[in-house]
Amino acid sequence: MNDHVRSGDDATADITGRDAGMAKRCYYEILEVERTASDGELKSAYRKLAMKWHPDRNPGDTTSEHRFKEISEAYDVLKDGDKRAAYDRFGHAAFEHGGPGTPGGFGNDFGSAFSDLFEGIFGMGGGGRGRTGRERGADLRYNMEISLEEAYSGKTAQVRIPTSVTCESCSGSGAKTGTRPKACPTCGGQGRVRHAQGFFTLERTCPGCQGRGQVIDSPCPSCSGSGRVTRERALSVNIPAGVEDGTRIRLASEGEAGVRGGPAGDLYIFLSLGSHQFFQREGADLHCRVPISMVTAALGGEFEVPTIDGNNSRVKVPEGTQSGRRFRLQSKGMPVLRSKQTGDMYVQVLVETPQKLTKRQRELLNEFERLSSKDTHPESAGFFGKVKEFLGRTGSA
Repeated sequence: MNDHVRSGDDATADITGRDAGMAKRCYYEILEVERTASDGELKSAYRKLAMKWHPDRNPGDTTSEHRFKEISEAYDVLKDGDKRAAYDRFGHAAFEHGGPGTPGGFGNDFGSAFSDLFEGIFGMGGGGRGRTGRERGADLRYNMEISLEEAYSGKTAQVRIPTSVTCESCSGSGAKTGTRPKACPTCGGQGRVRHAQGFFTLERTCPGCQGRGQVIDSPCPSCSGSGRVTRERALSVNIPAGVEDGTRIRLASEGEAGVRGGPAGDLYIFLSLGSHQFFQREGADLHCRVPISMVTAALGGEFEVPTIDGNNSRVKVPEGTQSGRRFRLQSKGMPVLRSKQTGDMYVQVLVETPQKLTKRQRELLNEFERLSSKDTHPESAGFFGKVKEFLGRTGSA
């Protein structure tokens, strides 16, 4: 449905007319949804419109104030299955006797609609820290570098982390020995205070206790009332076989201790793999390059190559092998994390051109060149044949 925004004068007249008994707008029309809208569609529509027309976003605009009131009233009815059924059957007449749809009032459910809005906008419910004052500790990050061999076999690593732990002197309460926290006199231990503003009530974090619901008259001297102190902790970290660069390991409740006995946060170990002198990793596969002599490439042969498990594997080179050819060693790669599968290892041979030749070696190579034919070097013969043909066509020969 299209939303027609009226000027301030027209809106004021419209509000006055409704108070005088004019017909109320359809709740579905107000929320701009169809009558068949699901609960999720209703909630989404309410959040969108409530944010748009909230009085705090439109200070001094009577139109916004009325629209926000109207939107909240509609959502309060339609989000409740029983009320929605009654409204679908009887319309506004179902709430003419003091119900949530009466002009100027929202019944007892206005706060719940407002809570839905704030939960969607800020990701928070109505509970907050409540009466306990126990705040969850922060999550921690630890960067660890491991070798490719350690990633292959897995390991148990020992780490030392400076972090906040529960204060032993006060057992995390933050209060001096022999005393205890008491309920905040400002909010009565709720952690929240309410403030009436026009036709609705705002709920804010209590300024007296910062939402904890408790205050401490005699703080613990060891932790200054926070309930935690800084210590270095030693932890064992189990690194499974097959981890990759960037793998994150979560250690639940091994982060910072919570304030005043609150639950601890988590510790996240971020792994990075150091470079290897032989292998390059691609997923579960390993790659390496091996130089071979020109004679081995021409006549064929074999060589041994190390594998990541600490052993050797033999690679057979067929006669006439060209530089860059790859050989696959099945199941000689890395294990796949949380799986029984294993990757492969790929060996790429690079034919090495001989250097610092002796006089006799030069003579032998020259003789070999004289005895060579197109069949000896088919690729180069084919390439230069195409070059000659191309130059002949262009007249450059």
